Amino acid sequence: MRPPTRGALLTSIASDDALVRVNAPQTFWRGFVPAVRDVWAFRELLLNLVRKELKVRYKNSVLGFAWSLARPMFLLAIYYIVFDKILKAGIPHFAFYLFSGLLAWDLFGSTLSAATLSIVGNAGLISKVYFPREILPLAAVGAGLFNFALQLLVLLASLLAFRYDFFGPNLLLLVPALITLVVFMTAWSLFLAAANVYLRDVQHLLEVFLLFWFWMNPIVYPIQFVLKHKETFAGIKITTIYFLNPMVDVIVNFQRAVYKHLYVKGQTTLYTGTYGSYLARLGGVFVVSVVMLWLAQRFFARAQGNFAQEL
Repeated sequence: MRPPTRGALLTSIASDDALVRVNAPQTFWRGFVPAVRDVWAFRELLLNLVRKELKVRYKNSVLGFAWSLARPMFLLAIYYIVFDKILKAGIPHFAFYLFSGLLAWDLFGSTLSAATLSIVGNAGLISKVYFPREILPLAAVGAGLFNFALQLLVLLASLLAFRYDFFGPNLLLLVPALITLVVFMTAWSLFLAAANVYLRDVQHLLEVFLLFWFWMNPIVYPIQFVLKHKETFAGIKITTIYFLNPMVDVIVNFQRAVYKHLYVKGQTTLYTGTYGSYLARLGGVFVVSVVMLWLAQRFFARAQGNFAQEL
Protein backbone atom coordinates (compact mmCIF):
# COMPACT_ATOMS: atom_id res chain seq x y z
CA MET A 1 0.00 0.00 0.00
CA ARG A 2 1.41 3.37 -1.04
CA PRO A 3 1.89 5.99 1.71
CA PRO A 4 -0.40 9.03 1.48
CA THR A 5 0.97 12.07 -0.34
CA ARG A 6 1.69 15.37 1.41
CA GLY A 7 -1.42 16.92 -0.10
CA ALA A 8 -3.60 14.08 1.15
CA LEU A 9 -2.21 14.49 4.67
CA LEU A 10 -2.97 18.23 4.71
CA THR A 11 -6.49 17.58 3.47
CA SER A 12 -7.02 14.98 6.21
CA ILE A 13 -5.75 17.32 8.93
CA ALA A 14 -7.88 20.21 7.69
CA SER A 15 -10.98 18.00 7.79
CA ASP A 16 -10.45 17.19 11.50
CA ASP A 17 -11.84 19.36 14.25
CA ALA A 18 -9.68 22.28 15.24
CA LEU A 19 -7.49 21.78 18.27
CA VAL A 20 -8.82 23.44 21.39
CA ARG A 21 -6.52 24.61 24.18
CA VAL A 22 -7.89 23.73 27.59
CA ASN A 23 -7.24 25.87 30.67
CA ALA A 24 -6.08 28.73 28.49
CA PRO A 25 -5.35 31.98 30.34
CA GLN A 26 -8.49 34.09 30.63
CA THR A 27 -9.14 37.79 30.78
CA PHE A 28 -9.56 39.11 34.29
CA TRP A 29 -13.07 40.50 33.93
CA ARG A 30 -14.80 37.56 32.23
CA GLY A 31 -15.19 33.90 32.91
CA PHE A 32 -16.54 33.56 36.46
CA VAL A 33 -20.00 32.32 35.47
CA PRO A 34 -18.65 29.86 32.83
CA ALA A 35 -16.26 28.55 35.49
CA VAL A 36 -19.16 27.92 37.87
CA ARG A 37 -21.05 26.09 35.10
CA ASP A 38 -17.94 24.05 34.35
CA VAL A 39 -17.58 23.01 37.98
CA TRP A 40 -21.27 22.08 38.12
CA ALA A 41 -20.87 19.91 35.01
CA PHE A 42 -18.11 17.99 36.82
CA ARG A 43 -20.00 17.78 40.14
CA GLU A 44 -19.80 13.97 40.13
CA LEU A 45 -16.01 14.17 39.98
CA LEU A 46 -16.11 16.69 42.83
CA LEU A 47 -18.11 14.29 45.01
CA ASN A 48 -15.72 11.45 44.20
CA LEU A 49 -12.73 13.61 45.15
CA VAL A 50 -14.40 14.52 48.45
CA ARG A 51 -14.86 10.81 49.16
CA LYS A 52 -11.24 10.21 48.25
CA GLU A 53 -10.08 12.96 50.63
CA LEU A 54 -12.03 11.38 53.47
CA LYS A 55 -10.90 7.82 52.71
CA VAL A 56 -7.22 8.78 52.46
CA ARG A 57 -7.40 10.59 55.79
CA TYR A 58 -8.47 7.43 57.62
CA LYS A 59 -6.79 4.83 55.41
CA ASN A 60 -5.67 1.68 57.28
CA SER A 61 -7.44 2.95 60.40
CA VAL A 62 -9.43 0.51 62.51
CA LEU A 63 -12.06 3.02 63.56
CA GLY A 64 -12.13 4.79 60.19
CA PHE A 65 -14.68 7.60 60.04
CA ALA A 66 -15.46 7.06 63.71
CA TRP A 67 -12.35 9.13 64.44
CA SER A 68 -14.24 12.15 63.07
CA LEU A 69 -16.66 11.71 65.97
CA ALA A 70 -14.12 10.56 68.55
CA ARG A 71 -11.77 13.53 68.16
CA PRO A 72 -14.33 16.27 68.97
CA MET A 73 -15.71 14.14 71.82
CA PHE A 74 -12.25 13.85 73.38
CA LEU A 75 -11.57 17.56 72.88
CA LEU A 76 -14.87 18.57 74.47
CA ALA A 77 -14.20 16.29 77.44
CA ILE A 78 -10.72 17.78 77.89
CA TYR A 79 -12.04 21.34 77.68
CA TYR A 80 -14.69 20.54 80.28
CA ILE A 81 -12.22 18.98 82.73
CA VAL A 82 -9.46 21.58 82.30
CA PHE A 83 -11.41 24.83 82.03
CA ASP A 84 -14.55 24.09 84.04
CA LYS A 85 -13.17 21.83 86.79
CA ILE A 86 -9.45 22.57 87.15
CA LEU A 87 -8.86 26.17 86.06
CA LYS A 88 -12.33 27.40 87.06
CA ALA A 89 -12.62 29.78 84.11
CA GLY A 90 -15.43 31.67 85.82
CA ILE A 91 -17.73 31.44 82.80
CA PRO A 92 -20.58 28.93 83.10
CA HIS A 93 -20.20 26.02 80.71
CA PHE A 94 -16.98 27.50 79.36
CA ALA A 95 -16.26 24.29 77.46
CA PHE A 96 -19.34 24.91 75.30
CA TYR A 97 -18.34 28.55 74.75
CA LEU A 98 -14.85 27.47 73.73
CA PHE A 99 -15.97 24.61 71.51
CA SER A 100 -18.57 26.72 69.68
CA GLY A 101 -15.81 29.11 68.58
CA LEU A 102 -13.36 26.33 67.78
CA LEU A 103 -16.03 24.67 65.66
CA ALA A 104 -15.89 27.54 63.16
CA TRP A 105 -12.13 28.04 63.42
CA ASP A 106 -11.27 24.36 62.95
CA LEU A 107 -13.35 24.24 59.77
CA PHE A 108 -11.62 27.35 58.48
CA GLY A 109 -8.05 26.45 59.43
CA SER A 110 -8.09 22.77 58.43
CA THR A 111 -9.77 23.54 55.11
CA LEU A 112 -7.24 26.22 54.19
CA SER A 113 -4.34 23.91 55.06
CA ALA A 114 -5.74 21.09 52.90
CA ALA A 115 -6.76 23.36 50.01
CA THR A 116 -3.34 25.02 49.84
CA LEU A 117 -1.76 21.63 49.08
CA SER A 118 -4.56 20.41 46.79
CA ILE A 119 -3.02 21.42 43.45
CA VAL A 120 0.56 20.49 44.31
CA GLY A 121 -0.57 17.18 45.80
CA ASN A 122 -2.39 16.17 42.60
CA ALA A 123 0.30 17.10 40.09
CA GLY A 124 0.03 13.76 38.28
CA LEU A 125 -3.68 14.12 37.79
CA ILE A 126 -3.41 17.67 36.46
CA SER A 127 -0.88 16.75 33.78
CA LYS A 128 -2.92 13.83 32.43
CA VAL A 129 -6.59 14.75 32.18
CA TYR A 130 -8.76 17.83 31.79
CA PHE A 131 -11.21 18.91 34.46
CA PRO A 132 -11.89 22.26 36.13
CA ARG A 133 -8.88 22.78 38.38
CA GLU A 134 -11.07 24.58 40.90
CA ILE A 135 -12.48 21.18 41.82
CA LEU A 136 -9.33 20.26 43.76
CA PRO A 137 -9.51 23.03 46.40
CA LEU A 138 -13.31 22.68 46.40
CA ALA A 139 -12.88 19.01 47.32
CA ALA A 140 -10.90 20.12 50.38
CA VAL A 141 -13.79 22.44 51.28
CA GLY A 142 -16.26 19.56 50.92
CA ALA A 143 -14.20 17.25 53.12
CA GLY A 144 -13.92 19.99 55.74
CA LEU A 145 -17.70 20.47 55.75
CA PHE A 146 -18.22 16.75 56.31
CA ASN A 147 -16.00 16.80 59.40
CA PHE A 148 -17.69 19.99 60.55
CA ALA A 149 -21.10 18.30 60.39
CA LEU A 150 -19.86 15.50 62.63
CA GLN A 151 -18.31 17.94 65.11
CA LEU A 152 -21.53 19.96 65.21
CA LEU A 153 -23.44 16.75 65.91
CA VAL A 154 -21.13 16.00 68.86
CA LEU A 155 -21.60 19.53 70.23
CA LEU A 156 -25.40 19.43 70.00
CA ALA A 157 -25.51 15.94 71.54
CA SER A 158 -23.32 17.16 74.41
CA LEU A 159 -25.57 20.17 74.98
CA LEU A 160 -28.54 17.83 75.22
CA ALA A 161 -26.68 15.43 77.52
CA PHE A 162 -25.81 18.25 79.95
CA ARG A 163 -29.35 19.65 79.64
CA TYR A 164 -28.01 22.99 78.51
CA ASP A 165 -30.79 25.25 77.27
CA PHE A 166 -29.74 26.24 73.77
CA PHE A 167 -33.05 26.01 71.93
CA GLY A 168 -34.50 29.21 70.51
CA PRO A 169 -34.23 31.63 67.60
CA ASN A 170 -30.53 31.94 68.36
CA LEU A 171 -29.94 28.61 66.60
CA LEU A 172 -30.98 30.18 63.29
CA LEU A 173 -27.76 32.23 63.36
CA LEU A 174 -25.86 29.05 62.49
CA VAL A 175 -27.20 29.06 58.93
CA PRO A 176 -26.05 32.51 57.74
CA ALA A 177 -22.84 32.19 59.77
CA LEU A 178 -21.97 28.89 58.08
CA ILE A 179 -22.85 30.17 54.61
CA THR A 180 -20.67 33.25 55.12
CA LEU A 181 -17.81 31.12 56.44
CA VAL A 182 -18.01 28.75 53.46
CA VAL A 183 -17.86 31.62 50.96
CA PHE A 184 -15.00 33.28 52.83
CA MET A 185 -12.87 30.15 53.17
CA THR A 186 -13.57 29.08 49.56
CA ALA A 187 -12.18 32.39 48.37
CA TRP A 188 -9.03 31.89 50.45
CA SER A 189 -8.78 28.25 49.33
CA LEU A 190 -8.77 29.13 45.62
CA PHE A 191 -6.23 31.90 46.10
CA LEU A 192 -3.82 29.91 48.29
CA ALA A 193 -4.05 26.75 46.14
CA ALA A 194 -3.00 28.70 43.04
CA ALA A 195 -0.35 30.78 44.82
CA ASN A 196 1.28 27.69 46.34
CA VAL A 197 1.97 26.28 42.87
CA TYR A 198 4.29 29.17 42.07
CA LEU A 199 5.61 29.85 45.58
CA ARG A 200 5.85 26.77 47.81
CA ASP A 201 6.63 28.94 50.82
CA VAL A 202 2.92 29.75 50.98
CA GLN A 203 2.10 26.46 52.72
CA HIS A 204 4.66 27.15 55.45
CA LEU A 205 3.72 30.80 55.85
CA LEU A 206 0.10 29.74 56.24
CA GLU A 207 0.89 27.68 59.34
CA VAL A 208 2.47 30.69 61.06
CA PHE A 209 -0.25 33.08 59.90
CA LEU A 210 -3.07 30.81 61.10
CA LEU A 211 -1.43 30.59 64.53
CA PHE A 212 -1.35 34.38 64.75
CA TRP A 213 -4.87 34.71 63.30
CA PHE A 214 -6.28 32.27 65.85
CA TRP A 215 -5.45 34.63 68.74
CA MET A 216 -7.07 37.52 66.91
CA ASN A 217 -10.48 35.90 67.50
CA PRO A 218 -12.56 35.67 70.71
CA ILE A 219 -12.27 31.91 71.12
CA VAL A 220 -10.32 31.28 74.32
CA TYR A 221 -11.19 34.67 75.80
CA PRO A 222 -14.48 36.61 75.98
CA ILE A 223 -14.83 39.42 73.48
CA GLN A 224 -15.38 41.76 76.44
CA PHE A 225 -11.61 41.71 76.98
CA VAL A 226 -11.27 43.58 73.69
CA LEU A 227 -14.38 45.77 73.86
CA LYS A 228 -13.37 47.32 77.18
CA HIS A 229 -10.15 48.74 75.75
CA LYS A 230 -10.28 52.41 74.77
CA GLU A 231 -6.80 52.67 73.27
CA THR A 232 -6.20 53.80 69.70
CA PHE A 233 -3.63 52.91 67.09
CA ALA A 234 -2.80 55.51 64.43
CA GLY A 235 -5.91 57.38 65.51
CA ILE A 236 -8.18 54.33 65.08
CA LYS A 237 -9.78 52.54 68.01
CA ILE A 238 -8.39 49.10 68.78
CA THR A 239 -11.91 47.66 68.73
CA THR A 240 -12.49 49.03 65.22
CA ILE A 241 -9.30 47.38 63.99
CA TYR A 242 -10.23 44.16 65.76
CA PHE A 243 -13.59 43.93 64.00
CA LEU A 244 -11.94 44.36 60.61
CA ASN A 245 -11.13 40.67 60.97
CA PRO A 246 -14.04 38.89 59.17
CA MET A 247 -13.64 35.77 61.31
CA VAL A 248 -14.57 37.71 64.46
CA ASP A 249 -18.16 38.23 63.27
CA VAL A 250 -18.40 34.64 62.04
CA ILE A 251 -17.20 33.23 65.36
CA VAL A 252 -19.37 35.45 67.56
CA ASN A 253 -22.38 34.33 65.53
CA PHE A 254 -21.46 30.68 66.12
CA GLN A 255 -21.09 31.40 69.82
CA ARG A 256 -24.35 33.32 70.05
CA ALA A 257 -26.14 30.48 68.27
CA VAL A 258 -25.42 27.89 70.98
CA TYR A 259 -24.29 29.84 74.06
CA LYS A 260 -26.84 31.83 76.04
CA HIS A 261 -24.84 33.28 78.95
CA LEU A 262 -24.52 36.86 77.69
CA TYR A 263 -23.71 38.23 81.13
CA VAL A 264 -21.73 36.66 83.98
CA LYS A 265 -21.34 38.64 87.21
CA GLY A 266 -22.07 41.89 85.41
CA GLN A 267 -19.51 41.17 82.66
CA THR A 268 -20.49 40.52 79.06
CA THR A 269 -19.18 37.29 77.57
CA LEU A 270 -20.52 37.74 74.05
CA TYR A 271 -21.04 40.64 71.70
CA THR A 272 -24.27 42.20 72.92
CA GLY A 273 -27.00 43.32 70.59
CA THR A 274 -30.15 42.16 68.88
CA TYR A 275 -30.23 39.32 66.39
CA GLY A 276 -30.66 41.99 63.73
CA SER A 277 -27.34 43.58 64.67
CA TYR A 278 -25.64 40.19 64.46
CA LEU A 279 -27.09 39.59 61.00
CA ALA A 280 -26.25 43.11 59.83
CA ARG A 281 -22.57 42.72 60.72
CA LEU A 282 -22.53 39.23 59.22
CA GLY A 283 -24.16 40.57 56.06
CA GLY A 284 -21.27 42.97 55.60
CA VAL A 285 -18.81 40.10 55.93
CA PHE A 286 -20.84 38.07 53.41
CA VAL A 287 -20.72 40.85 50.80
CA VAL A 288 -16.96 41.23 51.24
CA SER A 289 -16.56 37.43 51.01
CA VAL A 290 -18.48 37.27 47.73
CA VAL A 291 -16.23 39.94 46.23
CA MET A 292 -13.19 38.05 47.51
CA LEU A 293 -14.50 34.83 45.96
CA TRP A 294 -14.86 36.49 42.57
CA LEU A 295 -11.35 37.97 42.79
CA ALA A 296 -9.86 34.65 43.95
CA GLN A 297 -11.48 32.71 41.10
CA ARG A 298 -10.24 35.26 38.56
CA PHE A 299 -6.72 34.96 39.98
CA PHE A 300 -7.03 31.16 39.90
CA ALA A 301 -8.25 31.22 36.29
CA ARG A 302 -5.32 33.37 35.18
CA ALA A 303 -2.82 31.18 37.02
CA GLN A 304 -4.08 27.73 36.08
CA GLY A 305 -2.85 27.89 32.48
CA ASN A 306 0.72 27.13 33.60
CA PHE A 307 -0.03 24.68 36.43
CA ALA A 308 1.25 21.66 34.45
CA GLN A 309 4.52 23.39 33.56
CA GLU A 310 5.14 24.61 37.11
CA LEU A 311 4.40 21.20 38.64
